[in-house]
Amino acid sequence: MSRWKRAIALVLVGLSLVLCIQRPVDAIAQSPPVPTELRGVWLTNVDSEVLFSRPTLNNALRRLKRLNFNTVYPTVWNWGYTLYPSAVAERAIGQRVDPHPGLRKRDMLAQAISQGHRLGLAVIPWFEFGFMAPADSELALRHPDWLTRRRDGTQVVMEGIYPRVWLNPFHPEVQQFILDLVAELASNYAIDGLQLDDHFGLPAELGYDPYTIQLYQQEHQGKRPPDDSTDAEWTRWRADRISRVMAQVFHTVKARKPDCLIALSPNSRDYSYRAFLQDWGTWERQGYIEELIVQIYRDDLGSFERELTRAEIEMARDHIPVAIGILSGLKDMPITTEQIRQQVAAVRRRALSGVSFFFYETLNNRDSALSDMFPTAAVRPTVS
Repeated sequence: MSRWKRAIALVLVGLSLVLCIQRPVDAIAQSPPVPTELRGVWLTNVDSEVLFSRPTLNNALRRLKRLNFNTVYPTVWNWGYTLYPSAVAERAIGQRVDPHPGLRKRDMLAQAISQGHRLGLAVIPWFEFGFMAPADSELALRHPDWLTRRRDGTQVVMEGIYPRVWLNPFHPEVQQFILDLVAELASNYAIDGLQLDDHFGLPAELGYDPYTIQLYQQEHQGKRPPDDSTDAEWTRWRADRISRVMAQVFHTVKARKPDCLIALSPNSRDYSYRAFLQDWGTWERQGYIEELIVQIYRDDLGSFERELTRAEIEMARDHIPVAIGILSGLKDMPITTEQIRQQVAAVRRRALSGVSFFFYETLNNRDSALSDMFPTAAVRPTVS
């Protein structure tokens, strides 16, 4: 072969190598990045069957994965029972697990974690009832001294048609019960996080039980709490003590599972503080919340969008994921798909971290719309 033919051959080989190397690089460069967005759903046992059998739960998780969701929040504390086999609950109320036939002989949480992780879903158990319990629950009947009350001595707080009572978050035995439950979850399950919500507080009219009155008097030279339950100092005193319990929850979980995310799904900050003594703005600033999903259940789009601009959302989003809870319907209150679509779009316009829907069953028959909203997979946001 002549010298010039040899040179041409070498040039062609080199060009071929360059093209072979360049194609994958170009392909990678042209591939759209995987979006980061929280796409969650709450799984409850109220007006819902999704948790009551392994096949139903597995089918739901597979469906959510196919629709490009990445997070589920199954309730584990509801109606005065745990929805997983709990030695702590058995000691306190004599029931190891919710007696519903679909929960009694299985470990729903273990099954949710196993199948969810197999599919690549984050599983974050949801402490739905917080300090609340049904008025006729075994928990309330066995531990009347754990309950708090109004100034007139009444205890029942109606939630819709349901009579509720509230555990006293200032009572050391109540605090220990809650801490033992969260320690049990963190120790025994490969959970990705633990979510508290608006029930991890106390209706502002409560706190007039003998134990709390005595505790207040010890710190106020024998003076009783104000008759006005909205008194600023009385509100602050109670809110601060609930904040201390929140700190204990955080440290209890982290001592057992440092990578377990502590999440909260509250109402707006001002309402949470005034109505439920829940000072979650302070919790967030002190580092006790690592994922925030603010419940904004509004029909009017303008009202919904105004809530997205609240100062507490702007403050929190600087250093933790802040998503929005969207109401996708209730048993007797259907929500249109168009409203859901508009609210998801509004959250995205504000560049927030994502959405979570309440609750699973109300997403039925919406697969086409959900596929349009979530056409590709997304990774969960992480704490910065």
